[in-house]
Amino acid sequence: MSEFRIGSCSWKYESWKGLVYPGEEGFNYLEEYSKHFNTVEIDQWFWSLFQPSKVVLPNKDLVKEYKTSVPENFLFTIKVPNSITLTHYYNSNKNDQLISNPYFLSNNIYNEFLNILEPIKNQIGCLIFQFEYLNKQKMNSLVEFQNRFSDFYSNLNSHFPIGIEIRNPNYLTKNFFAFLKDLKIIPVLLEGYYMPSVIETFDKFKEYLTSTIIFRLHGPDRKNIEHISKGIWNQIYIDREEELNGISKIFKELLTKDIDLFINVNNHFEGCAPMTIQKIKDSMKY
Repeated sequence: MSEFRIGSCSWKYESWKGLVYPGEEGFNYLEEYSKHFNTVEIDQWFWSLFQPSKVVLPNKDLVKEYKTSVPENFLFTIKVPNSITLTHYYNSNKNDQLISNPYFLSNNIYNEFLNILEPIKNQIGCLIFQFEYLNKQKMNSLVEFQNRFSDFYSNLNSHFPIGIEIRNPNYLTKNFFAFLKDLKIIPVLLEGYYMPSVIETFDKFKEYLTSTIIFRLHGPDRKNIEHISKGIWNQIYIDREEELNGISKIFKELLTKDIDLFINVNNHFEGCAPMTIQKIKDSMKY
């Protein structure tokens, strides 16, 4: 029987009090969160690469705290540090010369990261490799990307579930999805930014989507909804119900095929991830 897990991207939001969290102070946010949802995306460890040549990985004591905060059947999807997934350092000025990241797809950094995650190793649903838009200056082609990731993959010492999120619409090809399927890598489909709708992607490549899939619902305009919400994430600001109904139909279809699903919902999708999650559940009668 397929497994359906739905939760949010991160969890510590003061404005969720009354929705997810109690009104009083002094509680454990993750512990309270896990009473409502069976998965969460950890995105805070993504931000790890700093100039000059500085990598900051998670604190192992914090990982231990997360372990004791959730039940045994709770699963994390975790964004791999960007020290591993960035080809070049970020530039504040787009006209500045690109500086290569010496840790891109570093097996050593990745192994160090896995060692830190040891306390929650049995609760890792997926380690998400999120790659930014790779222009020709950063990556010559999809073939080069696949070759470089294959080299990294062939040198792994530990095999946890791995997923890839790519932000190049032109990389979404049969070749790419066949590559993921061959290596048993989880497709991570992003709804938002400049990517095509996950409905369109699913319709084109469903023949390759035969195992676990992660859907990340982010929405198309982060800055606009941040302006509207002013950082208060306790209501629906932009109703995407029609879009959600179409996406939910995909979820129902996949579950009939014994495909495991992780649905990671961001506040930026509609304004309040817990409310969006409930809309999805209601639509699916889950």
